[in-house]
Amino acid sequence: MVTAGDFKKGLTVEMDNGVWTIVDFQHVKPGKGAAFVRTKIKNVVTGAVLERTFNPTDKFPKAIIETKEMQYVYNDGDLYYFMDVESYEQIPLPKEQVEDAIRYVKDGTNVTMRFFNGAPFSVEAPNFVELEVTATEPGFKGDTTSGTTKPATVETGLTLQVPLFVEIGDVLQIDTRTGEYLKRM
Repeated sequence: MVTAGDFKKGLTVEMDNGVWTIVDFQHVKPGKGAAFVRTKIKNVVTGAVLERTFNPTDKFPKAIIETKEMQYVYNDGDLYYFMDVESYEQIPLPKEQVEDAIRYVKDGTNVTMRFFNGAPFSVEAPNFVELEVTATEPGFKGDTTSGTTKPATVETGLTLQVPLFVEIGDVLQIDTRTGEYLKRM
C-alpha cells in the first residue's frame, strides 16, 4: 500500500477500478485547514488524464506493471501480432492499442510491451528508429542551409518533415518520442 503523502512522479497505483500513474504532484499545506496532495494522474490503459486532490493519509495498492521485450511480426487487418522473444508466444493486439507506436515500427523491430495482471495495455517503440524514405518531392542541389523542410513518407507510412536534400531511398534516423527527423544515415 502507498499513501498519497508518498506519491512521486512515475508511481503506478490502483484506484477507482483502474491503473493510474502519477504524472505530477504537489503537497499543499494551506494556512488554515488540513494539508492535501494535488495530483495529475493518467490512466495507463485509456490514457485519460485527471487532476485530483487526496488526503495525505489516503492509501492505494501499488500496481505491478510488467515489461517485456517483444518483436513486431506482422499485421492482419486490424490486428497486429507481437512475438515474445523468449517464449516465441504471439500476442495479437487491436489497432487502437498500438497505433501510436506502430507508425515507427517495421516487421522484425523489437518493442517494449507493458502488462498489468497479465494483460497487455501498451506498446512502446524504441526511442530511435531508422526508416527508408518511400515518397517525397525532389530536392534542390545546394539548398542545405535554408532550414526549409518538405514532407516525406517512410516505409511504415509515417509522414514527417525533412530537409530539402532528403531523397527517395535515403534512410533516416527518427526520434519516436517527438516524431522528428534527426539525421540521414
